[in-house]
Amino acid sequence: TPNAAFYVRYHLDLIPNAVDLGTWRLNVEGNVERPLQLGFEELVKNFKAVSVAAVNQCSGNSRSRFQPRVPGAQWGNGGMGNARWTGVRLRELLASAGIKSGTAQLQFQGLDRGPGPEGKGADVVMKSLPPTDPALDDALVAYLMNDEPLPMLNGFPVRLVVPGKFGVYWTKHLTWIRALTSEDTSYWMATAYRIPDTPRGNTTPAEAASGTLKTVPIGHVRMPVRSFIVVPDGSSKLPAGLPVRVQGIAFSGDGPVTKVELSEDDGRSWLEATLGGDHGPYSFRTWEHTWKPSRSGTYVIAVRATDRKGNVQPDAPVWNPGGYLWNRVERQTLVVGAAS
Repeated sequence: TPNAAFYVRYHLDLIPNAVDLGTWRLNVEGNVERPLQLGFEELVKNFKAVSVAAVNQCSGNSRSRFQPRVPGAQWGNGGMGNARWTGVRLRELLASAGIKSGTAQLQFQGLDRGPGPEGKGADVVMKSLPPTDPALDDALVAYLMNDEPLPMLNGFPVRLVVPGKFGVYWTKHLTWIRALTSEDTSYWMATAYRIPDTPRGNTTPAEAASGTLKTVPIGHVRMPVRSFIVVPDGSSKLPAGLPVRVQGIAFSGDGPVTKVELSEDDGRSWLEATLGGDHGPYSFRTWEHTWKPSRSGTYVIAVRATDRKGNVQPDAPVWNPGGYLWNRVERQTLVVGAAS
């Protein structure tokens, strides 16, 4: 995804429009042996640069699909992007600081701030993950995006990149990393971005309103497997009897997509599509299939993906009050007419 086309999402109003690299420092503090205050030049020169291609997807991507509707940004499928991120391995920074035993969570905070929900202590966004989370083995503190400095709106000077996790954990303008000795009880962990502790994070409005629904932070899960049809997009009629190149993308937070299947008959039967280049386990994987509609009429094509853990994209909706974790099979209605 080109940097200029990458989606942008903030939670609070006061976002930085400039950062002075002469005074900015990345602080690693809390339950550590050696607290760090690293300047940008130190970060770039003193640590090995590592790159990873990874999808950043908003937790509420596709929220507009939910029925009944839920509050929040009514995303279609645009709350996601794929980029090549370059920076320092988070684990290397943590080793330099010497994380002490007894650390329960690692907390990440950036420079954005502003009035959040009143009385909730939500004026800064802080997200935390346990230090034992395997996703942190692949995490970077990134300073390049598609081989260019991070754009300001995508986190300059550095942002946390946690491949496989939703974008809410990819802290922009990362400035503080704290080793906590107890669970993070801040608003953005204890109240916001929580999902039902159920398969797929699925529940019902009645259960959600009961007050007894158990929830967990959305960081407890990885992004579910998804696939999308990019072209044809249904905006024009297709000629009958001629081949149509159907193309799209797929990804999963659980590692590489291993199979994509296309249905030419609204999900009644499936054909395996051809996968494109492999840019890493957390990247978009392109796919294509040549379809030749034999008659005029209206068709519904559908696509589903499978990842390395055997997770298959379901053809069933999900519902939760946050509008998270949508990954139902995608469909496209196409009109085919006689060639003349």
